[in-house]
Amino acid sequence: MRLIYRLIFYLRGWKIEGDVPRNINKFIIAVAPHSSNWDFPIGVAVRSIKRFKSNFLGKKELFKPPFGWLFYKLGGFPVDRQHKSNLVEQVIEIAKNNEHFVIAIAPEGTRKSVSKWKTGFYQIAHGAGIPIVFCSIDYKRKLVYFNPPFYPTGDFIADAPAIANFYEGVEGKTRGITPVV
Repeated sequence: MRLIYRLIFYLRGWKIEGDVPRNINKFIIAVAPHSSNWDFPIGVAVRSIKRFKSNFLGKKELFKPPFGWLFYKLGGFPVDRQHKSNLVEQVIEIAKNNEHFVIAIAPEGTRKSVSKWKTGFYQIAHGAGIPIVFCSIDYKRKLVYFNPPFYPTGDFIADAPAIANFYEGVEGKTRGITPVV
């Protein structure tokens, strides 16, 4: 599949800059903006092209028949977004109890326009003591870009300007970037 994805990227004019860290076994990939269903296949293609393994969280409805098996096979974990739960704590425990833990999370939490980011990705990274790799999907420039690992301080408000700076000017398929705070 890697060669097919590379060919598609080449023919469509897409590029990938940067990479995930190869010397770190645990990190969060914060992918933004998340404005289209096309973000997912682009992410799967990038994962294959760059040859790294990662998982993702998705709304539980995606994991029902007839295609639910595919989302599991692609590394998905279903999430019930209707009920408040201790999801952050559960994911922190998974990260702590596994030798390899790489998960891609859309900080906006949805494709819809929202007023600010959710902070679960940040809380998971800080709680598990792992870095965040910021990843942008810029449709205007046809560029997927990875930033070097960022280690959260535990103060999201203090770290927000550095996070926002990375995503400044990035255009999703249907809208620009949502404010971080």
